[in-house]
Amino acid sequence: MPDIIHLLPDSVANQIAAGEVIQRPASVVKELVENSVDSGSTEIKVLLKEAGKSLVQVIDNGCGMSETDARMAFERHATSKIRKAEDLFSIRTMGFRGEALASIAAVSQVEIKTRRKEEEIGTLLRINGSRVESQEPVSCSSGCNITVKNLFYNIPARRRFLKTNSTELRHLIIEFQRIAITLPQFLFSLYHNNSEIYNLPEVNSRLQRISGIFGKGILQNLIPVKTETSIVRVSGYIGKPEFARKTYGEQFFFVNNRYMRHPYFHKAVTEAYEEILPPETIPSYFIFFDIDPNNIDINIHPTKTEIKFEDERSVWQILHASIRESLGKFNVVPSLDFNTDRAIDIPALDKNRKVSAPTIGIDPGFNPFETGYDEKAQSEMIKSSDKTNIQNWQKLYEGLEQQKRSSGEFENTTSSVQGMLYHEKDLTTLALFHFKNKYILAPVKSGLMVIDQKRAHERILYERFIQFEEHNTGYTQQNLFPQSLELNPADYTLLKEIMKDLNHLGFDIGDLGNNSIIINGFPTNSKIDDPMEIIEVLLETYKATQTDLKKNHSEKIALSLSTASAIPYGKQLNREEMSNLVNNLFACSSPNYSPSGKPVFTIIDLDVFENMLK
Repeated sequence: MPDIIHLLPDSVANQIAAGEVIQRPASVVKELVENSVDSGSTEIKVLLKEAGKSLVQVIDNGCGMSETDARMAFERHATSKIRKAEDLFSIRTMGFRGEALASIAAVSQVEIKTRRKEEEIGTLLRINGSRVESQEPVSCSSGCNITVKNLFYNIPARRRFLKTNSTELRHLIIEFQRIAITLPQFLFSLYHNNSEIYNLPEVNSRLQRISGIFGKGILQNLIPVKTETSIVRVSGYIGKPEFARKTYGEQFFFVNNRYMRHPYFHKAVTEAYEEILPPETIPSYFIFFDIDPNNIDINIHPTKTEIKFEDERSVWQILHASIRESLGKFNVVPSLDFNTDRAIDIPALDKNRKVSAPTIGIDPGFNPFETGYDEKAQSEMIKSSDKTNIQNWQKLYEGLEQQKRSSGEFENTTSSVQGMLYHEKDLTTLALFHFKNKYILAPVKSGLMVIDQKRAHERILYERFIQFEEHNTGYTQQNLFPQSLELNPADYTLLKEIMKDLNHLGFDIGDLGNNSIIINGFPTNSKIDDPMEIIEVLLETYKATQTDLKKNHSEKIALSLSTASAIPYGKQLNREEMSNLVNNLFACSSPNYSPSGKPVFTIIDLDVFENMLK
């Protein structure tokens, strides 16, 4: 029997390695720009076409390479960063494995022009799928100019898995930001399809670079952090609690100028903000760790974004204490009090002013839940005495089996559902209570129904937006004063992709260019106070649903918009608003679950209360 184990050809081995190192165009930009940083460059220019699928070009003014080095750089495990295994524990360069260029060349067509400063003639090298096609002298500027064309052209399956251009561009911009933030002394520029996205000049501080990337408005949001210990030096900036957002976006950790993800340290940051953050928000932070390379291991992940610390617990405590100290130093902690629900505002009274009893004007015909609908259809929907509504309610629970739940949790049982079926005359007098400005409580024959107000409104809006999308009948309420917003380039790119769909659902959004938009109107059904907040939540929710293969594009848009537009927790509802919310919920085709699959309501059986009270 012949031998069956054999060595793979280098071209095949390189393609296997590329699957770990080069996952998308953003990976190519990351590896090439990091090489430019390691080469001693001060100016780095990145050019893209079709979100990097057709072209990624990186130009720098670094040290350049000789003719031999240019050829050797594309061999596997060829590197100038380390010489022996012990060097892995003293790494301060961005790259060190020698896999990136070989992996890129294995799945694309590469052309490199490079010249060392002391030489007069440079080298032109062309590689196609790991195969060197030509190498010749060329006249070029000092440094390196590397062009990557047709990524994954020889692996069609990998190319088909790439996302839309806007999604891939967003990943490219994020990778570019992660490198540019740490190096304010560098001049960075980024162009896509000949349009400038970033042109970041050389600046003196990281704060100026952060401002150049995220806009000048972020400066009023940031507080400096600085702590020096024998274990680690912590520096950077954290966001003020009042500017915290409900989405992830501006959360960055860097170790020795290398970006990393670290959920454990993220917990240290969030715990430092304990009890001073608005509900369900995440603070911004740009944290830089400077630590002895011997105390960390960066060689545990192909993309080097996961880093192991020798003494993680101590670093966690230092980080936590540093943030608490900064919050206290700038009087953030004592100056904030979010528990003001019961506060009484007593205005100053002018002695010459006549005292009169206060009056409150009420419009009995106004109902915020009824706007944006055909008047006839609306009235039919909300009539509590409508028999169709009662029948729809009954049909939702036909055939349900009684289920049991342990550990004090309860599900809808057959008896509970039967208790919900009130006679027609009883629905109008159904007692509703608002609990903690979060839940609607309704006593039913079998016990107590608990409805989550935000999830209920999400379900109502989701089904309405789906209908609007199908019939292209979204209603818009125009703003008296249109509002302009400046977005992060990554979010701006994503919003442009879905802007047409949003306008079909009732938005009136215009593109002002330069990462800015103008909002002329909102959907009539949305409860919007802060336009920036709804745009942020909408985009973040849409990003989270992009990998959901069960939902089509319209459903993802509707889910994102309903999540962003729904009544928030903490919003107090009056009796009429609660009644309409309940009626509209049970008029939905699927009232049991929110669009994201979370339960909307539950029923606590009467026997539970009796058992508790023995």
